[in-house]
Amino acid sequence: MNIDRMEFIAWMERIMDRFDILNEHINDVQKLRNTIDGEELLDNQDLLQMLKISGRSLQRYRSSGKLPYYTISGKLYYKLSDVHQFIRDSFNNPFKKMTKSEN
Repeated sequence: MNIDRMEFIAWMERIMDRFDILNEHINDVQKLRNTIDGEELLDNQDLLQMLKISGRSLQRYRSSGKLPYYTISGKLYYKLSDVHQFIRDSFNNPFKKMTKSEN
Protein backbone atom coordinates (compact mmCIF):
# COMPACT_ATOMS: atom_id res chain seq x y z
CA MET A 1 0.00 0.00 0.00
CA ASN A 2 1.53 3.26 -1.10
CA ILE A 3 0.43 6.69 0.10
CA ASP A 4 1.40 9.90 -1.51
CA ARG A 5 3.30 12.70 0.18
CA MET A 6 0.24 14.93 0.75
CA GLU A 7 -1.71 12.14 2.41
CA PHE A 8 1.27 11.33 4.65
CA ILE A 9 1.62 14.98 5.69
CA ALA A 10 -2.11 15.19 6.45
CA TRP A 11 -1.90 12.11 8.68
CA MET A 12 1.15 13.42 10.50
CA GLU A 13 -0.56 16.77 11.13
CA ARG A 14 -3.57 14.97 12.62
CA ILE A 15 -1.29 12.91 14.86
CA MET A 16 0.61 16.00 16.00
CA ASP A 17 -2.68 17.80 16.74
CA ARG A 18 -3.71 14.87 18.95
CA PHE A 19 -0.37 15.03 20.77
CA ASP A 20 -0.90 18.75 21.39
CA ILE A 21 -4.38 18.09 22.80
CA LEU A 22 -3.03 15.35 25.06
CA ASN A 23 -0.20 17.59 26.24
CA GLU A 24 -2.63 20.38 27.16
CA HIS A 25 -4.83 17.90 29.02
CA ILE A 26 -1.87 16.50 30.97
CA ASN A 27 -0.73 20.02 31.89
CA ASP A 28 -4.24 20.95 33.08
CA VAL A 29 -4.49 17.83 35.23
CA GLN A 30 -1.05 18.42 36.71
CA LYS A 31 -1.87 22.05 37.55
CA LEU A 32 -5.08 21.00 39.29
CA ARG A 33 -3.30 18.28 41.21
CA ASN A 34 -0.58 20.57 42.53
CA THR A 35 -2.76 23.48 43.61
CA ILE A 36 -4.88 24.42 46.57
CA ASP A 37 -7.16 27.44 46.44
CA GLY A 38 -5.68 28.13 43.00
CA GLU A 39 -2.19 28.37 44.44
CA GLU A 40 0.76 26.19 43.44
CA LEU A 41 1.90 23.56 45.93
CA LEU A 42 5.46 22.37 46.33
CA ASP A 43 6.49 19.08 47.92
CA ASN A 44 9.57 18.40 50.04
CA GLN A 45 11.73 17.52 47.04
CA ASP A 46 10.74 20.71 45.21
CA LEU A 47 11.59 22.80 48.25
CA LEU A 48 14.90 21.08 48.98
CA GLN A 49 16.04 21.79 45.43
CA MET A 50 14.66 25.32 45.40
CA LEU A 51 16.22 26.43 48.70
CA LYS A 52 19.30 24.19 48.44
CA ILE A 53 18.95 23.02 52.04
CA SER A 54 19.02 19.64 53.79
CA GLY A 55 15.98 17.65 54.80
CA ARG A 56 16.85 18.27 58.44
CA SER A 57 16.87 22.04 57.93
CA LEU A 58 13.48 21.84 56.27
CA GLN A 59 12.17 19.78 59.19
CA ARG A 60 13.53 22.37 61.63
CA TYR A 61 11.75 25.21 59.78
CA ARG A 62 8.49 23.25 59.94
CA SER A 63 8.87 22.36 63.63
CA SER A 64 9.68 25.93 64.63
CA GLY A 65 6.62 27.22 62.76
CA LYS A 66 8.68 29.39 60.44
CA LEU A 67 7.41 27.56 57.36
CA PRO A 68 3.70 26.61 57.18
CA TYR A 69 2.93 23.25 55.60
CA TYR A 70 -0.01 21.02 54.75
CA THR A 71 -0.31 17.26 55.01
CA ILE A 72 -2.35 15.62 52.26
CA SER A 73 -2.55 11.82 52.26
CA GLY A 74 0.56 11.62 54.43
CA LYS A 75 2.64 13.81 52.13
CA LEU A 76 3.88 17.30 53.02
CA TYR A 77 3.14 20.29 50.81
CA TYR A 78 3.96 23.98 50.96
CA LYS A 79 2.12 26.89 49.34
CA LEU A 80 4.36 28.84 47.00
CA SER A 81 3.27 32.14 48.60
CA ASP A 82 4.22 30.79 52.06
CA VAL A 83 7.64 29.83 50.73
CA HIS A 84 8.13 33.30 49.26
CA GLN A 85 7.11 34.88 52.59
CA PHE A 86 9.51 32.57 54.44
CA ILE A 87 12.34 33.69 52.15
CA ARG A 88 11.47 37.37 52.68
CA ASP A 89 11.32 36.88 56.46
CA SER A 90 14.67 35.08 56.43
CA PHE A 91 16.59 37.99 54.94
CA ASN A 92 18.65 39.85 57.50
CA ASN A 93 18.50 43.61 57.51
CA PRO A 94 21.68 45.03 55.99
CA PHE A 95 24.06 46.72 58.37
CA LYS A 96 23.77 50.48 58.49
CA LYS A 97 26.91 52.37 57.64
CA MET A 98 28.00 54.51 60.52
CA THR A 99 28.68 58.15 59.81
CA LYS A 100 31.60 59.99 61.37
CA SER A 101 29.29 61.71 63.87
CA GLU A 102 28.06 58.31 65.16
CA ASN A 103 31.61 57.02 65.85
